[in-house]
Amino acid sequence: MGSGTERKNIKIGAAVSIVLKQDQRSGELTEGIVQSILTKSPVHPHGIKVRLDDGQVGRVKVIHSVED
Repeated sequence: MGSGTERKNIKIGAAVSIVLKQDQRSGELTEGIVQSILTKSPVHPHGIKVRLDDGQVGRVKVIHSVED
């Protein structure tokens, strides 16, 4: 499990918790599966911006580990 501020830690299909733009003040997290990575830079201090498979866009706060 890596940091949501580094692009290399986020993979398409990964389970993550993101903060949506409208939830930035409250810090409420939304869970989903990464469909695409929108941030081009390798690091972003507020979290890498992603689009979830349901179309929601936000910054990654938590990357969930996958138990096989």
